Amino acid sequence: MRVYVPATTAVLRTLVDEGRLAGPLTAFAVTPRLREFYAASDAEADSEELEYAALLGAARASLRLIDVDPTAARRRVVVAADVPDSAVAEVDDPDADHGAVRVTGDIELRDVASAHIDGADAEDDVRSAVNVVLEADLGSDDAQFVVDQAEGHELAWYATQEIGTVLELL
Repeated sequence: MRVYVPATTAVLRTLVDEGRLAGPLTAFAVTPRLREFYAASDAEADSEELEYAALLGAARASLRLIDVDPTAARRRVVVAADVPDSAVAEVDDPDADHGAVRVTGDIELRDVASAHIDGADAEDDVRSAVNVVLEADLGSDDAQFVVDQAEGHELAWYATQEIGTVLELL
């Protein structure tokens, strides 16, 4: 199953240096609940659109991780990895994101398909969003507007072998 793990640049450095991310981990995936959400909203979503929705869920969660890590670059980071279905469990919480899952084991570097990272042009918007993401989660329209600005930036795609080089350039 493809999972999207919210991360920071510090987490990405750990992945490169140690060759794994220690589980359990919260991630995002195309879950039955995510499929049902899109079906109920009359939005016809193919598998690619559902994968993108899971990626965006992880990118939003990355903002929350950056908020608690003052050393991380102000860029959203998502790690896409393929893990066995048996290592993934849906988060059983009605308030959780529709694509939220729990990965029970470690994610090895060899399981990583790609990393998705904000470009330099997103840093100011991400910095602002990090300061208000929790308020946005609690329903503040003003805070949500700021978060939307950050989420308006497309994440750049990097192959696994490029991650170390990208980190050196940040």
